[in-house]
Amino acid sequence: MFDNRLRVNQPTPAIVAQSAVRRLPRWALLLFCAAYVLPGFIGRGPWKNADMMAFGYMYELAQGRAAWLAPTLLGQPPEFDALLPYWLGAWAMQLAPGWIDPDFAARLPFIGLLVLTLVATWYGVYYLARTPGAQPVPFAFGGEARPTDYARAVADAGLLALVACLGLMQLSHETTPALAQLGFTALAFYGLAALPYRLVVPSLAIALGLLGLTLSGAPTMAALFALGGAALHFSDAPEDATTPARGRRGALVVLVLAGLAAAVAEGFHAWHWRLGVPEAQAHNWRTLAKLIVWFTWPVWPLALWTAWRWRRQLNRRHVALPIWFALVSVGTTLLAPNPDRALLLSLPAMAALAAFALPTFSRSASALIDWFTLLFFSGIAIFIWVMWIAIQTGFPARPAANVARLAPGFVPSFGLLPFVVALLATVAWVWLVRWRTSRSREAIWKSLVLPAGGTALSWLLATSLWLPVLDYARNYTTVVNGLTRRLDVTGCVEVFGLTRPQIAALRFHGGLDLQPATLPNACPWLVVAQELQPSLAMVLEPRQWTLVATIKRPTDKDDNLLLYRKR
Repeated sequence: MFDNRLRVNQPTPAIVAQSAVRRLPRWALLLFCAAYVLPGFIGRGPWKNADMMAFGYMYELAQGRAAWLAPTLLGQPPEFDALLPYWLGAWAMQLAPGWIDPDFAARLPFIGLLVLTLVATWYGVYYLARTPGAQPVPFAFGGEARPTDYARAVADAGLLALVACLGLMQLSHETTPALAQLGFTALAFYGLAALPYRLVVPSLAIALGLLGLTLSGAPTMAALFALGGAALHFSDAPEDATTPARGRRGALVVLVLAGLAAAVAEGFHAWHWRLGVPEAQAHNWRTLAKLIVWFTWPVWPLALWTAWRWRRQLNRRHVALPIWFALVSVGTTLLAPNPDRALLLSLPAMAALAAFALPTFSRSASALIDWFTLLFFSGIAIFIWVMWIAIQTGFPARPAANVARLAPGFVPSFGLLPFVVALLATVAWVWLVRWRTSRSREAIWKSLVLPAGGTALSWLLATSLWLPVLDYARNYTTVVNGLTRRLDVTGCVEVFGLTRPQIAALRFHGGLDLQPATLPNACPWLVVAQELQPSLAMVLEPRQWTLVATIKRPTDKDDNLLLYRKR
Protein backbone atom coordinates (compact mmCIF):
# COMPACT_ATOMS: atom_id res chain seq x y z
CA MET A 1 0.00 0.00 0.00
CA PHE A 2 1.10 3.55 -0.67
CA ASP A 3 1.47 5.43 2.65
CA ASN A 4 0.13 8.98 2.77
CA ARG A 5 3.36 9.93 4.51
CA LEU A 6 5.54 8.89 1.59
CA ARG A 7 7.91 11.74 0.92
CA VAL A 8 9.01 13.12 -2.41
CA ASN A 9 12.30 14.12 -0.80
CA GLN A 10 13.64 14.67 2.71
CA PRO A 11 15.12 18.17 3.07
CA THR A 12 14.95 17.92 6.88
CA PRO A 13 14.88 14.98 9.33
CA ALA A 14 11.59 16.16 10.88
CA ILE A 15 8.63 13.98 9.94
CA VAL A 16 5.53 15.38 11.64
CA ALA A 17 1.87 14.94 10.78
CA GLN A 18 -0.77 17.52 11.58
CA SER A 19 -2.21 15.20 14.22
CA ALA A 20 1.07 15.41 16.17
CA VAL A 21 1.01 19.18 16.70
CA ARG A 22 -2.00 19.48 18.95
CA ARG A 23 -1.69 22.33 21.43
CA LEU A 24 -0.85 21.81 25.04
CA PRO A 25 -3.86 23.40 26.81
CA ARG A 26 -2.93 26.94 27.82
CA TRP A 27 -4.58 26.67 31.22
CA ALA A 28 -2.56 23.54 31.97
CA LEU A 29 0.68 25.19 30.81
CA LEU A 30 0.09 28.32 32.88
CA LEU A 31 -0.85 26.34 35.98
CA PHE A 32 2.21 24.16 35.52
CA CYS A 33 4.51 27.20 35.24
CA ALA A 34 2.97 28.80 38.33
CA ALA A 35 3.50 25.56 40.27
CA TYR A 36 7.16 25.67 39.29
CA VAL A 37 7.87 29.39 39.71
CA LEU A 38 6.25 30.26 43.03
CA PRO A 39 7.54 27.46 45.33
CA GLY A 40 10.96 28.37 46.59
CA PHE A 41 10.26 32.10 46.60
CA ILE A 42 7.47 32.01 49.20
CA GLY A 43 7.64 31.17 52.89
CA ARG A 44 11.38 31.30 53.54
CA GLY A 45 14.10 33.69 54.58
CA PRO A 46 17.30 34.46 52.66
CA TRP A 47 19.43 31.32 52.37
CA LYS A 48 23.17 30.83 52.52
CA ASN A 49 25.33 31.70 50.79
CA ALA A 50 24.78 33.53 47.50
CA ASP A 51 21.13 34.31 48.22
CA MET A 52 21.91 35.96 51.57
CA MET A 53 24.95 37.77 50.19
CA ALA A 54 23.10 39.29 47.24
CA PHE A 55 20.23 40.31 49.48
CA GLY A 56 22.71 42.01 51.81
CA TYR A 57 23.82 44.39 49.03
CA MET A 58 20.20 45.11 48.10
CA TYR A 59 19.37 45.83 51.74
CA GLU A 60 22.32 48.19 52.09
CA LEU A 61 21.18 50.13 49.01
CA ALA A 62 17.59 50.27 50.18
CA GLN A 63 18.70 51.55 53.61
CA GLY A 64 20.90 54.23 52.05
CA ARG A 65 24.13 52.81 53.47
CA ALA A 66 25.80 52.16 50.10
CA ALA A 67 26.38 54.06 46.86
CA TRP A 68 24.19 53.01 43.95
CA LEU A 69 27.06 52.95 41.47
CA ALA A 70 29.39 51.12 43.85
CA PRO A 71 27.42 48.99 46.32
CA THR A 72 29.38 47.67 49.28
CA LEU A 73 28.69 45.56 52.33
CA LEU A 74 30.74 46.79 55.26
CA GLY A 75 33.26 48.14 52.78
CA GLN A 76 33.44 44.95 50.69
CA PRO A 77 32.40 45.09 47.01
CA PRO A 78 30.15 42.38 45.55
CA GLU A 79 31.56 39.09 44.39
CA PHE A 80 29.92 39.72 41.00
CA ASP A 81 30.58 42.96 39.12
CA ALA A 82 26.85 43.56 38.80
CA LEU A 83 24.63 46.56 39.45
CA LEU A 84 21.17 45.98 38.00
CA PRO A 85 20.21 42.91 40.11
CA TYR A 86 21.01 44.79 43.31
CA TRP A 87 19.13 47.85 42.06
CA LEU A 88 16.04 45.75 41.29
CA GLY A 89 15.95 44.24 44.77
CA ALA A 90 16.58 47.58 46.47
CA TRP A 91 13.91 49.38 44.42
CA ALA A 92 11.42 46.62 45.22
CA MET A 93 12.08 47.02 48.95
CA GLN A 94 11.70 50.78 48.74
CA LEU A 95 8.45 50.62 46.75
CA ALA A 96 6.83 47.76 48.66
CA PRO A 97 4.25 48.58 51.33
CA GLY A 98 5.29 48.17 54.94
CA TRP A 99 3.34 44.94 55.49
CA ILE A 100 5.55 43.07 53.02
CA ASP A 101 8.77 41.71 54.52
CA PRO A 102 11.84 43.28 52.91
CA ASP A 103 13.36 39.92 51.95
CA PHE A 104 10.19 38.85 50.14
CA ALA A 105 9.86 42.25 48.47
CA ALA A 106 13.38 41.82 47.12
CA ARG A 107 12.32 38.52 45.53
CA LEU A 108 9.43 40.01 43.55
CA PRO A 109 11.51 41.26 40.60
CA PHE A 110 13.34 37.95 40.52
CA ILE A 111 10.03 36.11 40.27
CA GLY A 112 9.44 38.32 37.26
CA LEU A 113 12.86 37.42 35.84
CA LEU A 114 12.09 33.70 36.07
CA VAL A 115 8.74 34.26 34.37
CA LEU A 116 10.57 36.29 31.71
CA THR A 117 12.94 33.37 31.17
CA LEU A 118 10.09 30.95 30.55
CA VAL A 119 8.14 33.31 28.29
CA ALA A 120 11.16 34.41 26.26
CA THR A 121 12.28 30.81 25.78
CA TRP A 122 8.83 29.80 24.52
CA TYR A 123 8.69 32.64 21.99
CA GLY A 124 12.32 32.15 20.97
CA VAL A 125 11.71 28.49 20.15
CA TYR A 126 8.44 29.41 18.44
CA TYR A 127 10.11 31.78 15.98
CA LEU A 128 12.98 29.39 15.36
CA ALA A 129 10.46 26.67 14.52
CA ARG A 130 8.73 29.06 12.12
CA THR A 131 11.81 29.29 9.90
CA PRO A 132 11.55 27.36 6.62
CA GLY A 133 14.66 25.30 7.43
CA ALA A 134 13.00 23.93 10.57
CA GLN A 135 9.77 22.84 8.89
CA PRO A 136 8.92 19.14 8.67
CA VAL A 137 9.07 17.12 5.48
CA PRO A 138 6.11 17.68 3.13
CA PHE A 139 4.16 14.48 2.48
CA ALA A 140 3.41 13.25 -0.98
CA PHE A 141 -0.36 13.54 -0.49
CA GLY A 142 -0.52 16.23 2.17
CA GLY A 143 -1.21 15.92 5.88
CA GLU A 144 2.08 17.30 7.16
CA ALA A 145 1.99 19.73 10.08
CA ARG A 146 1.02 23.30 9.32
CA PRO A 147 3.87 25.77 10.05
CA THR A 148 2.16 27.75 12.80
CA ASP A 149 0.79 24.70 14.60
CA TYR A 150 4.15 22.97 14.29
CA ALA A 151 5.99 25.99 15.73
CA ARG A 152 3.58 26.22 18.65
CA ALA A 153 3.98 22.53 19.50
CA VAL A 154 7.79 22.75 19.33
CA ALA A 155 7.70 25.86 21.54
CA ASP A 156 5.63 23.96 24.12
CA ALA A 157 8.28 21.23 24.03
CA GLY A 158 11.05 23.80 24.47
CA LEU A 159 9.38 25.24 27.57
CA LEU A 160 8.89 21.78 29.04
CA ALA A 161 12.53 20.96 28.30
CA LEU A 162 13.69 24.08 30.15
CA VAL A 163 11.63 23.31 33.24
CA ALA A 164 12.89 19.72 33.18
CA CYS A 165 16.53 20.83 33.63
CA LEU A 166 17.76 19.79 37.07
CA GLY A 167 20.17 22.71 37.35
CA LEU A 168 17.42 25.28 36.94
CA MET A 169 15.57 24.41 40.16
CA GLN A 170 17.58 26.05 42.92
CA LEU A 171 19.52 28.76 41.09
CA SER A 172 16.39 30.10 39.40
CA HIS A 173 14.78 30.66 42.80
CA GLU A 174 17.58 32.71 44.35
CA THR A 175 17.82 36.50 44.34
CA THR A 176 21.25 36.59 42.73
CA PRO A 177 22.81 38.15 39.62
CA ALA A 178 22.83 34.66 38.06
CA LEU A 179 19.03 34.70 37.72
CA ALA A 180 19.14 38.20 36.22
CA GLN A 181 21.73 37.01 33.70
CA LEU A 182 19.51 34.04 32.84
CA GLY A 183 16.48 36.23 32.26
CA PHE A 184 18.34 38.69 30.04
CA THR A 185 20.04 35.86 28.13
CA ALA A 186 16.63 34.36 27.33
CA LEU A 187 15.36 37.81 26.29
CA ALA A 188 18.29 38.32 23.90
CA PHE A 189 17.79 34.79 22.58
CA TYR A 190 14.15 35.54 21.79
CA GLY A 191 15.04 38.83 20.09
CA LEU A 192 17.61 37.24 17.81
CA ALA A 193 15.23 34.39 16.96
CA ALA A 194 12.30 36.69 16.13
CA LEU A 195 14.15 39.50 14.34
CA PRO A 196 13.57 38.11 10.80
CA TYR A 197 9.81 38.29 11.42
CA ARG A 198 9.45 41.46 13.46
CA LEU A 199 11.59 44.53 13.92
CA VAL A 200 10.44 46.72 16.81
CA VAL A 201 9.70 44.25 19.62
CA PRO A 202 12.64 41.90 18.91
CA SER A 203 15.00 44.88 18.62
CA LEU A 204 13.76 46.17 21.95
CA ALA A 205 14.21 42.67 23.43
CA ILE A 206 17.79 42.48 22.12
CA ALA A 207 18.58 45.93 23.50
CA LEU A 208 17.16 45.14 26.94
CA GLY A 209 18.77 41.71 26.95
CA LEU A 210 22.24 42.97 26.07
CA LEU A 211 22.03 45.96 28.42
CA GLY A 212 20.67 43.74 31.21
CA LEU A 213 23.50 41.26 30.75
CA THR A 214 26.02 44.10 30.74
CA LEU A 215 24.70 45.58 33.99
CA SER A 216 24.32 42.13 35.57
CA GLY A 217 28.01 41.28 35.35
CA ALA A 218 28.24 39.54 31.96
CA PRO A 219 29.19 42.18 29.35
CA THR A 220 31.58 39.85 27.52
CA MET A 221 28.91 37.20 27.11
CA ALA A 222 26.51 39.86 25.85
CA ALA A 223 29.05 40.91 23.23
CA LEU A 224 29.66 37.31 22.15
CA PHE A 225 25.94 36.53 21.90
CA ALA A 226 25.42 39.67 19.80
CA LEU A 227 28.36 39.07 17.48
CA GLY A 228 27.25 35.50 16.80
CA GLY A 229 23.68 36.65 16.23
CA ALA A 230 24.80 39.38 13.83
CA ALA A 231 26.95 36.92 11.85
CA LEU A 232 24.02 34.53 11.66
CA HIS A 233 21.72 37.27 10.35
CA PHE A 234 24.27 38.35 7.77
CA SER A 235 24.81 34.81 6.50
CA ASP A 236 21.17 33.73 6.71
CA ALA A 237 19.83 31.55 3.96
CA PRO A 238 17.39 33.62 1.87
CA GLU A 239 14.49 31.49 3.07
CA ASP A 240 15.30 31.96 6.75
CA ALA A 241 15.87 35.70 6.42
CA THR A 242 12.60 36.16 4.50
CA THR A 243 14.53 38.50 2.19
CA PRO A 244 18.29 39.10 1.87
CA ALA A 245 17.75 42.75 2.73
CA ARG A 246 16.02 41.82 5.97
CA GLY A 247 18.94 39.57 6.92
CA ARG A 248 21.46 42.37 6.40
CA ARG A 249 19.20 44.82 8.20
CA GLY A 250 18.96 42.46 11.15
CA ALA A 251 22.73 42.11 11.32
CA LEU A 252 23.11 45.90 11.34
CA VAL A 253 20.49 46.30 14.07
CA VAL A 254 22.24 43.71 16.26
CA LEU A 255 25.65 45.34 15.77
CA VAL A 256 24.30 48.79 16.66
CA LEU A 257 22.64 47.44 19.81
CA ALA A 258 25.81 45.55 20.72
CA GLY A 259 27.78 48.78 20.37
CA LEU A 260 25.31 50.52 22.66
CA ALA A 261 25.70 47.78 25.28
CA ALA A 262 29.49 47.99 24.99
CA ALA A 263 29.33 51.77 25.50
CA VAL A 264 27.23 51.29 28.62
CA ALA A 265 29.72 48.72 29.89
CA GLU A 266 32.55 51.17 29.33
CA GLY A 267 30.63 53.97 31.02
CA PHE A 268 30.00 51.85 34.11
CA HIS A 269 33.52 50.37 34.08
CA ALA A 270 32.00 46.91 33.75
CA TRP A 271 34.75 45.34 31.64
CA HIS A 272 36.45 42.95 34.04
CA TRP A 273 38.07 39.76 32.77
CA ARG A 274 37.53 37.07 35.38
CA LEU A 275 37.92 33.98 33.21
CA GLY A 276 40.96 31.77 33.41
CA VAL A 277 42.19 28.32 34.26
CA PRO A 278 43.04 28.39 37.97
CA GLU A 279 45.63 25.86 39.04
CA ALA A 280 43.14 24.04 41.23
CA GLN A 281 40.63 23.83 38.39
CA ALA A 282 43.05 22.77 35.68
CA HIS A 283 43.11 19.26 37.13
CA ASN A 284 39.38 19.15 37.82
CA TRP A 285 37.90 18.60 34.37
CA ARG A 286 36.18 15.44 35.54
CA THR A 287 34.22 17.44 38.12
CA LEU A 288 33.23 19.96 35.47
CA ALA A 289 32.10 17.17 33.18
CA LYS A 290 29.92 15.72 35.95
CA LEU A 291 28.49 19.18 36.59
CA ILE A 292 27.53 19.61 32.95
CA VAL A 293 25.98 16.14 32.78
CA TRP A 294 23.68 16.44 35.81
CA PHE A 295 23.07 20.20 35.62
CA THR A 296 21.71 20.08 32.06
CA TRP A 297 19.93 16.73 32.40
CA PRO A 298 17.79 15.69 30.55
CA VAL A 299 18.30 18.17 27.70
CA TRP A 300 21.95 17.50 26.86
CA PRO A 301 21.36 14.05 25.28
CA LEU A 302 18.51 15.53 23.25
CA ALA A 303 20.66 18.51 22.24
CA LEU A 304 23.40 16.18 21.00
CA TRP A 305 20.80 14.16 19.12
CA THR A 306 19.56 17.35 17.45
CA ALA A 307 23.09 18.29 16.38
CA TRP A 308 23.47 14.84 14.83
CA ARG A 309 20.08 14.50 13.16
CA TRP A 310 20.14 18.08 11.84
CA ARG A 311 23.84 17.95 10.93
CA ARG A 312 23.13 18.87 7.30
CA GLN A 313 21.31 22.00 8.50
CA LEU A 314 23.81 23.23 11.12
CA ASN A 315 24.05 26.58 9.32
CA ARG A 316 20.29 27.15 9.53
CA ARG A 317 18.98 29.57 12.10
CA HIS A 318 16.97 27.13 14.24
CA VAL A 319 20.10 25.04 14.93
CA ALA A 320 22.92 27.57 14.64
CA LEU A 321 21.53 30.18 17.04
CA PRO A 322 20.96 27.87 20.04
CA ILE A 323 24.24 26.06 19.36
CA TRP A 324 26.08 29.40 19.50
CA PHE A 325 24.42 30.41 22.76
CA ALA A 326 25.13 26.99 24.26
CA LEU A 327 28.78 26.98 23.16
CA VAL A 328 29.43 30.45 24.60
CA SER A 329 27.87 29.47 27.93
CA VAL A 330 29.59 26.08 28.18
CA GLY A 331 32.93 27.64 27.19
CA THR A 332 32.49 30.22 29.93
CA THR A 333 31.64 27.43 32.37
CA LEU A 334 35.01 25.79 31.79
CA LEU A 335 36.84 29.00 32.71
CA ALA A 336 34.57 30.75 35.21
CA PRO A 337 35.16 30.83 38.99
CA ASN A 338 31.45 29.91 39.47
CA PRO A 339 30.87 27.29 36.77
CA ASP A 340 27.32 26.34 37.80
CA ARG A 341 26.10 29.93 37.48
CA ALA A 342 27.76 30.31 34.09
CA LEU A 343 26.27 27.02 32.91
CA LEU A 344 22.84 28.28 33.93
CA LEU A 345 22.84 30.62 30.92
CA SER A 346 23.07 27.70 28.50
CA LEU A 347 19.72 26.20 29.52
CA PRO A 348 17.33 28.21 27.27
CA ALA A 349 19.44 27.41 24.20
CA MET A 350 19.88 23.76 25.14
CA ALA A 351 16.14 23.49 25.75
CA ALA A 352 15.58 24.83 22.24
CA LEU A 353 17.93 22.24 20.80
CA ALA A 354 16.19 19.51 22.79
CA ALA A 355 12.83 20.56 21.38
CA PHE A 356 14.05 20.06 17.80
CA ALA A 357 15.09 16.51 18.65
CA LEU A 358 11.50 15.43 19.26
CA PRO A 359 10.27 15.59 15.64
CA THR A 360 12.99 13.08 14.75
CA PHE A 361 12.32 10.59 17.58
CA SER A 362 11.20 7.03 17.14
CA ARG A 363 8.45 5.58 19.30
CA SER A 364 10.92 3.36 21.16
CA ALA A 365 13.12 6.32 22.13
CA SER A 366 10.09 8.18 23.44
CA ALA A 367 9.02 5.15 25.48
CA LEU A 368 12.50 4.83 26.99
CA ILE A 369 12.40 8.45 28.17
CA ASP A 370 8.95 7.94 29.66
CA TRP A 371 9.79 4.83 31.66
CA PHE A 372 13.09 6.16 32.96
CA THR A 373 11.44 9.41 34.02
CA LEU A 374 8.53 7.60 35.62
CA LEU A 375 10.78 5.44 37.79
CA PHE A 376 13.24 8.22 38.65
CA PHE A 377 10.82 10.93 39.75
CA SER A 378 8.34 8.56 41.36
CA GLY A 379 11.23 7.31 43.50
CA ILE A 380 12.17 10.87 44.43
CA ALA A 381 8.58 11.72 45.36
CA ILE A 382 8.31 8.62 47.56
CA PHE A 383 11.60 9.50 49.24
CA ILE A 384 10.44 13.05 50.01
CA TRP A 385 7.16 11.80 51.49
CA VAL A 386 8.88 9.13 53.59
CA MET A 387 11.35 11.68 54.97
CA TRP A 388 8.52 14.08 55.78
CA ILE A 389 6.59 11.36 57.61
CA ALA A 390 9.75 10.51 59.53
CA ILE A 391 10.23 14.15 60.51
CA GLN A 392 6.64 14.44 61.72
CA THR A 393 6.26 11.09 63.49
CA GLY A 394 9.73 9.67 64.10
CA PHE A 395 8.92 6.63 61.94
CA PRO A 396 10.70 5.18 60.07
CA ALA A 397 13.39 5.52 62.70
CA ARG A 398 16.48 5.66 60.48
CA PRO A 399 15.39 8.63 58.32
CA ALA A 400 14.24 10.45 61.46
CA ALA A 401 17.65 9.85 63.07
CA ASN A 402 19.40 11.17 59.95
CA VAL A 403 17.37 14.38 60.05
CA ALA A 404 18.08 14.81 63.77
CA ARG A 405 21.79 14.35 63.08
CA LEU A 406 21.90 16.77 60.13
CA ALA A 407 19.63 19.41 61.70
CA PRO A 408 20.10 19.19 65.48
CA GLY A 409 17.67 21.30 67.44
CA PHE A 410 15.05 21.42 64.69
CA VAL A 411 11.49 21.21 66.04
CA PRO A 412 9.06 19.87 63.41
CA SER A 413 5.69 21.48 62.87
CA PHE A 414 2.72 20.55 60.73
CA GLY A 415 1.50 23.02 58.14
CA LEU A 416 -1.92 22.29 56.66
CA LEU A 417 -1.51 24.43 53.53
CA PRO A 418 1.88 22.97 52.49
CA PHE A 419 0.52 19.47 53.12
CA VAL A 420 -2.54 20.08 50.93
CA VAL A 421 -0.41 21.60 48.16
CA ALA A 422 1.99 18.65 48.25
CA LEU A 423 -0.88 16.16 48.25
CA LEU A 424 -2.55 17.83 45.26
CA ALA A 425 0.77 17.89 43.40
CA THR A 426 1.27 14.18 44.06
CA VAL A 427 -2.25 13.38 42.84
CA ALA A 428 -1.59 15.46 39.73
CA TRP A 429 1.60 13.45 39.10
CA VAL A 430 -0.28 10.16 39.40
CA TRP A 431 -2.90 11.44 36.95
CA LEU A 432 -0.19 12.65 34.58
CA VAL A 433 1.56 9.27 34.64
CA ARG A 434 -1.72 7.48 34.02
CA TRP A 435 -2.55 9.88 31.17
CA ARG A 436 0.83 9.34 29.56
CA THR A 437 1.05 5.59 29.91
CA SER A 438 -2.55 4.49 29.35
CA ARG A 439 -3.35 6.38 26.17
CA SER A 440 -1.54 6.82 22.88
CA ARG A 441 -0.69 10.45 22.40
CA GLU A 442 0.83 11.73 19.16
CA ALA A 443 1.76 15.25 20.25
CA ILE A 444 5.48 15.81 19.73
CA TRP A 445 5.81 17.41 23.17
CA LYS A 446 4.56 14.27 24.92
CA SER A 447 8.07 12.91 25.59
CA LEU A 448 8.90 15.92 27.79
CA VAL A 449 5.70 15.98 29.82
CA LEU A 450 6.94 13.49 32.42
CA PRO A 451 10.49 14.93 32.75
CA ALA A 452 9.12 18.45 33.23
CA GLY A 453 6.31 17.28 35.49
CA GLY A 454 8.67 15.16 37.58
CA THR A 455 11.12 18.03 38.06
CA ALA A 456 8.33 20.41 39.02
CA LEU A 457 6.87 17.82 41.40
CA SER A 458 10.22 17.24 43.12
CA TRP A 459 10.82 20.95 43.56
CA LEU A 460 7.30 21.62 44.82
CA LEU A 461 7.40 18.75 47.32
CA ALA A 462 10.82 19.81 48.61
CA THR A 463 9.75 23.44 49.04
CA SER A 464 6.47 22.58 50.73
CA LEU A 465 6.96 19.46 52.87
CA TRP A 466 10.64 20.08 53.56
CA LEU A 467 10.57 23.86 53.68
CA PRO A 468 10.69 24.21 57.50
CA VAL A 469 13.75 22.00 57.87
CA LEU A 470 15.40 23.50 54.77
CA ASP A 471 14.82 26.99 56.10
CA TYR A 472 16.21 25.97 59.47
CA ALA A 473 19.31 24.47 57.88
CA ARG A 474 20.01 27.22 55.35
CA ASN A 475 18.78 30.32 57.17
CA TYR A 476 20.96 32.44 59.46
CA THR A 477 18.15 33.28 61.89
CA THR A 478 19.16 30.71 64.51
CA VAL A 479 22.74 31.99 64.69
CA VAL A 480 21.73 35.66 64.74
CA ASN A 481 19.13 35.10 67.48
CA GLY A 482 21.67 33.22 69.56
CA LEU A 483 24.06 36.13 69.20
CA THR A 484 21.66 39.00 69.87
CA ARG A 485 20.31 37.32 73.04
CA ARG A 486 23.76 37.74 74.60
CA LEU A 487 24.16 41.42 73.70
CA ASP A 488 23.03 43.05 76.96
CA VAL A 489 24.25 46.58 76.16
CA THR A 490 23.69 48.79 73.18
CA GLY A 491 26.39 50.05 70.89
CA CYS A 492 28.28 49.09 67.80
CA VAL A 493 29.67 45.63 67.16
CA GLU A 494 33.02 45.03 65.53
CA VAL A 495 33.49 42.01 63.27
CA PHE A 496 36.56 40.13 62.16
CA GLY A 497 36.81 37.39 59.56
CA LEU A 498 33.09 37.18 58.82
CA THR A 499 31.93 36.28 55.33
CA ARG A 500 29.67 38.56 53.33
CA PRO A 501 26.60 36.36 53.97
CA GLN A 502 27.27 36.41 57.72
CA ILE A 503 27.63 40.19 57.69
CA ALA A 504 24.41 40.55 55.69
CA ALA A 505 22.56 38.28 58.13
CA LEU A 506 23.73 40.24 61.17
CA ARG A 507 22.69 43.47 59.47
CA PHE A 508 19.23 42.28 58.43
CA HIS A 509 18.13 39.73 61.04
CA GLY A 510 19.93 41.35 63.97
CA GLY A 511 19.72 45.03 63.02
CA LEU A 512 23.27 45.45 64.34
CA ASP A 513 25.54 48.43 63.79
CA LEU A 514 28.58 46.59 62.44
CA GLN A 515 32.06 48.03 62.12
CA PRO A 516 35.27 46.43 60.84
CA ALA A 517 37.60 45.46 63.66
CA THR A 518 40.46 47.95 64.02
CA LEU A 519 43.04 49.06 66.54
CA PRO A 520 42.19 50.76 68.82
CA ASN A 521 38.85 48.99 69.23
CA ALA A 522 35.98 51.44 69.59
CA CYS A 523 33.02 49.08 70.09
CA PRO A 524 32.07 47.20 73.25
CA TRP A 525 31.41 43.96 71.35
CA LEU A 526 33.39 41.89 68.89
CA VAL A 527 32.21 39.01 66.71
CA VAL A 528 34.86 36.73 65.23
CA ALA A 529 34.69 33.77 62.85
CA GLN A 530 35.88 30.80 64.92
CA GLU A 531 38.29 29.57 62.27
CA LEU A 532 40.17 32.90 62.41
CA GLN A 533 40.54 32.97 66.19
CA PRO A 534 44.32 32.38 65.98
CA SER A 535 44.66 35.68 64.07
CA LEU A 536 42.87 37.79 66.69
CA ALA A 537 46.05 39.39 67.97
CA MET A 538 46.21 41.35 64.72
CA VAL A 539 43.09 43.36 65.57
CA LEU A 540 42.80 43.44 69.36
CA GLU A 541 44.66 43.41 72.59
CA PRO A 542 43.72 40.02 74.16
CA ARG A 543 43.79 41.35 77.71
CA GLN A 544 41.04 43.87 76.87
CA TRP A 545 38.48 41.27 75.80
CA THR A 546 36.50 38.47 77.43
CA LEU A 547 35.03 35.57 75.48
CA VAL A 548 31.31 35.58 76.23
CA ALA A 549 29.96 32.77 74.09
CA THR A 550 30.49 30.52 71.11
CA ILE A 551 27.50 30.74 68.82
CA LYS A 552 27.21 27.46 66.95
CA ARG A 553 25.38 27.03 63.71
CA PRO A 554 23.46 23.77 64.15
CA THR A 555 23.90 22.55 60.59
CA ASP A 556 27.35 23.90 59.70
CA LYS A 557 30.31 23.92 62.06
CA ASP A 558 32.22 26.22 59.70
CA ASP A 559 29.77 29.05 60.47
CA ASN A 560 30.42 29.17 64.23
CA LEU A 561 30.91 32.65 65.69
CA LEU A 562 32.77 33.85 68.80
CA LEU A 563 31.33 36.75 70.80
CA TYR A 564 33.72 38.90 72.84
CA ARG A 565 32.92 41.72 75.25
CA LYS A 566 35.28 44.55 76.07
CA ARG A 567 36.42 44.64 79.68
